[in-house]
Amino acid sequence: MQSTQIQAHSRLLPWLIVLTASTFFFYDFIQLNLFNSIAMQLMQTFNLNAIKLGNLSSLFFYADALFLIPAGILLDRFSTKKLLLVAAACSTLGTFTLAIAPTYIIAAGARFLVGAGGAFCFLGSVRLASRWFPPNKMALVTGIIVAQAMLGGLVAQTPMTVLSHVVGWRYAVLMDAGMGFLIFLAILFIVRDYPAHSSAAIKANKTQIDSLGFWYSIKAVILNPYNWFCGIYASLLNLPVFLLGALWGIHYLVQVHHLTLVQASIPPTLFFIGTILGAPAFGWFSDKIGRRILPLIIGAFLSLLVMLALMLIPHLSFVAIISLFFLMGLVICSQVIIYPLVTELNPPSLTATALGFASTIIMCSGAIFQPLFGWAMEWRADHAIIDGVTHYSSTDFLYAMSIMPIAFLFGLLIAIMIRETYCDNYL
Repeated sequence: MQSTQIQAHSRLLPWLIVLTASTFFFYDFIQLNLFNSIAMQLMQTFNLNAIKLGNLSSLFFYADALFLIPAGILLDRFSTKKLLLVAAACSTLGTFTLAIAPTYIIAAGARFLVGAGGAFCFLGSVRLASRWFPPNKMALVTGIIVAQAMLGGLVAQTPMTVLSHVVGWRYAVLMDAGMGFLIFLAILFIVRDYPAHSSAAIKANKTQIDSLGFWYSIKAVILNPYNWFCGIYASLLNLPVFLLGALWGIHYLVQVHHLTLVQASIPPTLFFIGTILGAPAFGWFSDKIGRRILPLIIGAFLSLLVMLALMLIPHLSFVAIISLFFLMGLVICSQVIIYPLVTELNPPSLTATALGFASTIIMCSGAIFQPLFGWAMEWRADHAIIDGVTHYSSTDFLYAMSIMPIAFLFGLLIAIMIRETYCDNYL
């Protein structure tokens, strides 16, 4: 009986540790997508147009992209738990500051601080997963980590929209900051860096990375072309998250499909439900067939088809809209496979550094395409301003949204260029 309990504990402990750490990723995705539910209130509070709102939101991505490679380097060398605690504290402080910000400049600084802390959340979770789980389970575990994050994206849609409507956006963001403090405490008391039996292997990896040196590690990661391909693929497939889930989805549905604010929050919510199901499903499928590249190709192709349907089919019903948003969330999740793929295409001692580099490329796309989307919306410069909110036409949104099918087509071509690892480290 006691032996059975010990075995059950040993099976559950890795999940408890990794899922506790990834609650920070869940929290980070609330912050990433928060502006979708409060965008119009922010535009009124700080007198913003589409370009200024896009610039404010994109500061999260600039900070994330700036700190991701340093985060990877630090995670390969120092305690994952301690780094996650510092990062969670930064994100929580930034969220609190945003809630009380009296000016646009202070709000921008708070947004940057949240993004800087968020650079550690996913890398830290995957670093822990690589130590607590065997390689043949990494795609599934990564998919579940991403699904947990997407649950945060879901919370940032209808629940946050309703909350901000009831109590105001500032009080809603203050409650959000309180959640960050609770997650900090959970990491403090539950997370461990690695299993006791792997301490010798961890020390050997640290010795190896110390012998390689800082600049050699960076050079090895940057000169690996597959790290570029993986990062670019995921950045392109992530655009619906950055553009529709994080910023413009509700605005688009209110102004083009004439939904109420609460109604317009439902399709993005279904989008994130799709990602919650799609991330572990694609991870399981990839592990099951022992292939990485085929799921990437399937995901990019289906994403292209669904986005074209959303953009080009006229007079969509509400049911059709939420169905297409759900399907979009489902099929873009092929991008979760690039994370185990990167770990397989690099030496184990450089796992976090390589993931940090690929993730930098991903977050750069948010930093680039959110302002670009806003610029495309403002291109015609003949928009009406009603109650302090700029109103855009369906043509404006069509111009801006055309970014995404083009991106998916490039993603399909890039997937073909990535080397198949057959779910094992080929080095």
